Amino acid sequence: MAGYSGSKDEYLKRLRRIEGQVRGIARMVDEDTYCIDVLTQISAVTKALQAVSIGLMEDHLGHCVVDAARSSHEEGAEKVREAADAIARLVRS
Repeated sequence: MAGYSGSKDEYLKRLRRIEGQVRGIARMVDEDTYCIDVLTQISAVTKALQAVSIGLMEDHLGHCVVDAARSSHEEGAEKVREAADAIARLVRS
């Protein structure tokens, strides 16, 4: 079971909103909207995606990592490494 299962509906709602924002940005570009206005919307989508990422990471740490650590030291260490790698990817993006 995924660590975010309890929040799945909320994540889907947020992602659908983001999807709509991205379609709006494409429409803005198609309509030759002023570039600064397009960039402002891109920034909003980026922040929204970052918020989803942080929530997913919190759920992963609170569920998947904790459960693995309770199971065994080795499983816990592997999940911590996996989370650290994901955090590194998020920081670089």
